[in-house]
Amino acid sequence: MASPNNITYFAETDARNERVKFGIKDEDRLRHIYSVGKTGMGKSVLLENLAIQDIQNGNGVAFLDPHGKTADLLLDFIPEKRVKDVIYFAPFDIEHPIAFNVMEDVGPERRHLVVSGLMSAFEKLFGEESFSDRMQYILQNTILALLEYPGATMLGINRMLSDKNYRNAVIANITDPSVKNYWTKEYAGYTERFAAESIPAIQNKIGQFTSNPLIRNIIGQQKSSFDIREIMDEGKILIVNLSKGLVGENNANLLGSMLVTKIYLAAMSRANAGPQELAKLPNFYLYVDEFQSFANKSFADILSEARKYKLSLNITHQYVEQMAEEVRAAVFGNVGTMISFRVGSFDAEILEKEFAPVFTMEDLVNLGKYQIYLKLMIDGVASQPFSATTLPPAPLPEVSFRDQTVAMSRKNYTRSKAEVEKAIVDWHESEKKLGANKETMPTKEEDANRANKKRKQNKIIPAVPITPAIPDEKLKINPLAKALEEAIKAKNNTKNKEETISLKELSRKNKKRDKKSPSPQNVQALKEAIEKAKANTNIKMDANDIDKKESKSKKEVPEETLRKILQGE
Repeated sequence: MASPNNITYFAETDARNERVKFGIKDEDRLRHIYSVGKTGMGKSVLLENLAIQDIQNGNGVAFLDPHGKTADLLLDFIPEKRVKDVIYFAPFDIEHPIAFNVMEDVGPERRHLVVSGLMSAFEKLFGEESFSDRMQYILQNTILALLEYPGATMLGINRMLSDKNYRNAVIANITDPSVKNYWTKEYAGYTERFAAESIPAIQNKIGQFTSNPLIRNIIGQQKSSFDIREIMDEGKILIVNLSKGLVGENNANLLGSMLVTKIYLAAMSRANAGPQELAKLPNFYLYVDEFQSFANKSFADILSEARKYKLSLNITHQYVEQMAEEVRAAVFGNVGTMISFRVGSFDAEILEKEFAPVFTMEDLVNLGKYQIYLKLMIDGVASQPFSATTLPPAPLPEVSFRDQTVAMSRKNYTRSKAEVEKAIVDWHESEKKLGANKETMPTKEEDANRANKKRKQNKIIPAVPITPAIPDEKLKINPLAKALEEAIKAKNNTKNKEETISLKELSRKNKKRDKKSPSPQNVQALKEAIEKAKANTNIKMDANDIDKKESKSKKEVPEETLRKILQGE
């Protein structure tokens, strides 16, 4: 238990055989606690003891456990009065999937953080060598587009790349000019060969997660079951059991990375409360065991910014080399309390710089189980290095509310598997209709067909502004007018106002639609109209050409002039 002075205990001094229990103040915990050491040395027990005290003292806690052992243990330490505060996130509980949508409710000023977090997670999972710059560019613009689309989830990534209607519906909702330009200009201009090389590779990688029912039923729900900002402000408890043996390593790492990103976003949103309101908000304690599994490049920003928003990080892992260079620099540059269990020679060489001259490399590689060297943050100042022994595992309580806690969490934060899967199927079905009535981008095949059609045309009528339709009574007089009216209607309906119409095509349509030749009266009337029009135009068209099946004129006739001719103006 913490003392009235808000000290959380975790170790005992062992100098001169004097055993004095000590801990760390709440304010100093906001400078973060980092511990490193070989497996089996007591790192997880250290986190357990800290988390149990936070839970029993009413603090807000999030615990991410890639092994599952500590997450499972913490359920036994939930007091009866806090059973309703617990959200137990167990992805392997497939009959009761919890909803977690990392794309939900992300404001414009925070979208780049979500993209950065997801891109870093994918890069870490798949490796930089198999994730080309072009693939990253496409995926980045896909995520940015989806973040603006209401109800979007990660399931939309592959759909955006394969479903034209869905893509057009998303594009219509984009407000970011750069992202809009990408989809309407760059993506639309990709060659078939280029698209075939890049897009399937992205779909294959994303599909590894979205095709797995265990993960799909979690990330495919549009509305998250829990609000992390609410968890933080109301001091609730989020226990995340990411047991790699039950969930899968890549699945666990991706979910963990997304959760860390979402917690960071929730913490940053506290800045909107203002300085006075922020001061009243409680600290929130995030625990991450084996944090290198979730520590992508964006983790460096979290370490440097979290303290401002009263988010305390308690992180541990096995060896320093697991961290990327920039993450390592962020850890060593921002962590207030540093704890070393027994480490290997490589890590000892690095850590010696932190603990010298008090402790050497030899000291660091020869520590026993539960023995530590540490620099403790005390009133905002790091102490000189000293040795200690961590506290033993907390004894199990006489009464456990584990079953009640899990049942309450399922009731409040999950839905049945059947209900979730039906909702996802309904989403797929409803999306088929999206974009049907919206402006769409022409496909590559449509562009090619249009270009070929233009090249084949012998006589081109220049485009003119859309004009009113020819009156019905005129259509009754001349079958040529019928064909012209049909062509004008088609032209009025096209988006491309520069599209032109061939006289040969008009003649062909006229012959198919009405095999009867025009009556002599109609021919004579049209001849007179042409002669009348010639006086006011420079068109070289002989009235006798009307008698022929197809005009032999090589001159281009403006559409407006033809209209006047047919209407007798």
